[in-house]
Amino acid sequence: MAKHGALRNTPHGPHAAAHAPESAGRIPDLDRLIHERIRLGIVSALAANPSLTFNDLKRLLQTTDGNLSVHARKLEEAKYIACTKSFEGRVPKTEYALTPAGRKALEKYLDHMEALIEAMKR
Repeated sequence: MAKHGALRNTPHGPHAAAHAPESAGRIPDLDRLIHERIRLGIVSALAANPSLTFNDLKRLLQTTDGNLSVHARKLEEAKYIACTKSFEGRVPKTEYALTPAGRKALEKYLDHMEALIEAMKR
């Protein structure tokens, strides 16, 4: 266990890039909030649409109510998406939209992914 921990703290260990200063030319860390598959799917779908209902997202992402609900709540808490609840007749309707902060976070995430891809090509 100590050996693994020692590797993590050295500049040449397997996690060295995560601890190196950005000015050293390392690629910045990915936004872990967006990096998860369902959350990336939510923000991507909302980037391509003005808004989507809960059921639209559930169908697009092929996930369960509970899974979508948990991930959407995390994005909402981070202010990446906005949630509007209303009724159509007596049926509740939950609608989501990407916020400016969410769009900025997605763009930054995509920039980081592009940088990773370019680094791997070298």
